[in-house]
Amino acid sequence: MHNEQIKQLISENSNLFWYTPEAEKENMSPELLVETILNYGTLETVKRLFSAMGINEVAKVFYGIKGRRKLNYYPEIYHFFNLYFKQHASRDIK
Repeated sequence: MHNEQIKQLISENSNLFWYTPEAEKENMSPELLVETILNYGTLETVKRLFSAMGINEVAKVFYGIKGRRKLNYYPEIYHFFNLYFKQHASRDIK
């Protein structure tokens, strides 16, 4: 389950998860959380996600998405964070 920082982040950015029923928002998968915030969040929201989960954990979730689910990221977002995590996350993530 999510820690309090992540629950607060989800609550404060509830509009990003408009398609998720309110009762399910606190139980969403890390994959959905990371994908949504990286695709649609502000720079401040992304910073808060990194603070709450840790950059290495976010990178692990980001790189763990394969196949069609990888296509859920906008191409420019995927490219940017791929470069970002290669530079700033632990080398053994990917």
